Amino acid sequence: MNNQHALSFEPDSRLVADLVASPNRGSRNRGLRPSLLILHYTGMASAAKAIDWLARPESKVSCHYVIDVDGRITQMVREIDRAWHAGVSYWAGECDINSASIGIEIQNPGHADGYHAFPRSQMRAVRDLAGDIAGRHTIAPEHILAHSDVAPLRKIDPGEKFDWRWLAHEGVGHWVPPVPVRAADAALEGATASNAARAMLTAYGYGVGIAGASGPEFATVIAAFQRHFRPARVDGVLDHSTLATLEHLLNALARGVVLQ
Repeated sequence: MNNQHALSFEPDSRLVADLVASPNRGSRNRGLRPSLLILHYTGMASAAKAIDWLARPESKVSCHYVIDVDGRITQMVREIDRAWHAGVSYWAGECDINSASIGIEIQNPGHADGYHAFPRSQMRAVRDLAGDIAGRHTIAPEHILAHSDVAPLRKIDPGEKFDWRWLAHEGVGHWVPPVPVRAADAALEGATASNAARAMLTAYGYGVGIAGASGPEFATVIAAFQRHFRPARVDGVLDHSTLATLEHLLNALARGVVLQ
């Protein structure tokens, strides 16, 4: 086990290779237990740099786990504790996502510095760790989410190159095949389409109340949905493909179908 920082806990998962304790943690509020699993990317040049930053008191951020590109897993906060990873965020009525979730940081430099696809060795580690956590805490597949899902106006990670489709096929997460984007697809105009999208996004869990039924904030929420569930074109445009994919996702959830 890595002894760079004082250790004060035992690993929660047998998959953990290193422990680096972060001081940026606390108790979960209102007696909440983890019901959400939030996936991030580090947005830093290396996992080592991310871990060093997350372990510094002055950073005021942390996470429960970091997964390197080779799949090596480091735990930084006990699962019983509240890590500071989600920030101002919302999902399905819950505003204190840090108290209701476990956060995994996945090494990737991010959109601002050479964003690239996540290697399969790393994705396998995400699958194994997320599956382990979800199984132990009975976290529903639809509650395995992107940082951009719970904070769409602030965050875009882990981004459109994260392979949610593969992960779902491996038994982790909720996903349906997106309705193909057609070359002729254009924005759906009028209140009927926007109101339908707003209602369905809200039903799934997105914080659409932070945005109007149109305009840049609503487009940003649409882009967050696309980034996770329709990554072929992330443009924030409410088109037929986006609306139909959202409808299929909700229908599958209502039928108890995790993957179609």
